Amino acid sequence: MKGKRELIAHLVYWLLIIGLLVLQLVFSEIKRDSAYIIVNIGYFSIINVSVFYINYTLLIPQLLKKYWYYIVSLIALIVLMSAAKTIMAVLYRDQVLQRINSKTGISEEISLTTFIVTTIFSSGFFIISGCLIKFALDWFGNIRIQRSLETEKKDMELQFLKSQLNPHFLFNSLNNIYSLAYQKSDKTADAILKLSEIMRYMIYESNDSWVTLSKEIEYVQSYIELQKLRFKDGAAVVMTLNGEIDNQRILPLVLISFVENAFKHGVANDPSDPIRINIIANQKILHFSITNKKNNANKDHVGGVGLNNVERRLQLLYPERYKLNIVNSATHYTSELMLDI
Repeated sequence: MKGKRELIAHLVYWLLIIGLLVLQLVFSEIKRDSAYIIVNIGYFSIINVSVFYINYTLLIPQLLKKYWYYIVSLIALIVLMSAAKTIMAVLYRDQVLQRINSKTGISEEISLTTFIVTTIFSSGFFIISGCLIKFALDWFGNIRIQRSLETEKKDMELQFLKSQLNPHFLFNSLNNIYSLAYQKSDKTADAILKLSEIMRYMIYESNDSWVTLSKEIEYVQSYIELQKLRFKDGAAVVMTLNGEIDNQRILPLVLISFVENAFKHGVANDPSDPIRINIIANQKILHFSITNKKNNANKDHVGGVGLNNVERRLQLLYPERYKLNIVNSATHYTSELMLDI
């Protein structure tokens, strides 16, 4: 890719130089013979191209970091190429040193000193333009590499966060099923079936970067049904859905951690104060909120990585496009997420 960009930049540059030379020949007031074209277009072009590529391919890569060596080498290059052009000018005076006086309109010969100064500036032009092209290509190349590295780092971090999230959920679900099995509950088989459905979503569908909002909500509902099996009279959960919940795309497993947190740390079997989940969505915005009564006796001292991971994933994939508000009062815990989808 870098070689292709470099080739295109060089082609554009030399096409512009050739275009300027052609325009100079077309609009010149002096009739140019073949000797002029051979010397000025042929020989001088070879010298100018040599100046450009000696600096571009040799001096910049090898000596630029050795500042004084680079400066001395440039001076030597300019002197050498100017000397070559001066020799050609002396040998072909009529073709090289003849100019039209802009005031009199008469052809006259310019001095050799003026020619040498012009030649030095000409060499300087090709050196500076070569440096600019080289630095521009390297700069854009470094930006592309940096962006690529940032993307790879971001993808690796997301995969790591997701790899933490899935075992975290599985660990808690297995704990719930273990409790049912320990109680020899008839709900154990249903809990295992629900867990298999949920794991199928986690393993196959959530591997994509984005899933439909409807699928994510179905997953949350399945999780709630799994949690209800833990309680004799079922869990007390009120879930309301409003708006357009259809084909909007969302980060997978972004809502489940809030629901899971409510069941882990909250009171889930009090019909008078149930876990309340409210989802409002349209084609552009998702508003998700969940409130649970706090259960101070149900502390998870291991610590939950779920909410921390979700917030980090939101920072990576929804920069400046989400608002997360957590309210931790004395009796209730509320999480509210506003998301541009």
